[in-house]
Amino acid sequence: MYSNDEILDRFWKAGREFLNTRYAIMGGAMSWVSEHNLVAAISNAGGFGVIAGGAMPPELLKGEIEKTKALTKNSFGVNLITMHPQLDALMDVCIGTKVGHVILAGGIPSGQAIKKLKDAGIKVLCFAPALVLAKRLVKAGTDALILEGTEAGGHIGPVATNILVQEIVPYIKEVPVFVAGGIGSGEMMAAFLSMGVAGCQLGTRFVCTTECIAHPNFKKAFIHANARDAMPTVQIDPRFPVIPVRAITNEGTKRFMEFQMETIQKYQNGEMELKDAQMAIENYWGGALRRAVIDGDVENGSLMAGQSVGLVKEEKSVQAVIDELVADAAGALRRLSNIPA
Repeated sequence: MYSNDEILDRFWKAGREFLNTRYAIMGGAMSWVSEHNLVAAISNAGGFGVIAGGAMPPELLKGEIEKTKALTKNSFGVNLITMHPQLDALMDVCIGTKVGHVILAGGIPSGQAIKKLKDAGIKVLCFAPALVLAKRLVKAGTDALILEGTEAGGHIGPVATNILVQEIVPYIKEVPVFVAGGIGSGEMMAAFLSMGVAGCQLGTRFVCTTECIAHPNFKKAFIHANARDAMPTVQIDPRFPVIPVRAITNEGTKRFMEFQMETIQKYQNGEMELKDAQMAIENYWGGALRRAVIDGDVENGSLMAGQSVGLVKEEKSVQAVIDELVADAAGALRRLSNIPA
């Protein structure tokens, strides 16, 4: 009789040891959501919580790290956006507070940034949207990769998770490879683990947990949503680029489409410079996520969610979610490997 831990260790031991956790389950970094309460709860439940650095200034990030450490003695990480104007200062905060892992997101990081963190003894994870970039990141010294598919919530790329896994995992053996995007069940985790990934990252599934500080209205929107409700934003004019953001459609989504058309018309009428019009569209969602997550304005705010939102049916504790994921993943791997119950 093998325990769930023993079965899973056949598949995710390398990922678990890399993260220094009981389970190779990472929490996705969600701005305004992945703060110290949720991060610590995920780590205390055996997973790997990740603070969403997002647009945080250095002092705020330092406070979040210290608050997280006060709530858990277990391993957790910090997600930093490579395009942040204070990236160096944020890395200094992570170094000074002795964070064990940093995830560099929002673009391909420089070799200098990777080296700075590694020289300080921090393990670095980077997102790889294609095999050629995965190889480049490994060569640059990244310690692990994350493959995030278009099914994920928030800012997304164009390629599905299962395609990225098939394209990249068989050819990267030097470092652990984690996978994210559209994962909402233990059975799905088991499928990816059987394909050779080192662990899985989930974000949407952790929003409707008792430890998550998101407004009750935000959580209700997730519980009532179907997978098809989480749609990416649409770019109207290639001269005004929009990085797709997957979110539950609402009045704010419709208003964004109208705003793009109005802004483009102002540019065409000579009322705005091209650069100003582009910036206005880019900054439209500034504050919109906070309005939904913190203030509960689910009509006009941004309801960023992955397609796995259709699998979220009720609010549970983080421990209950992780226990369910682990039990279901182990059960699926028992069947897959013909291991007796």
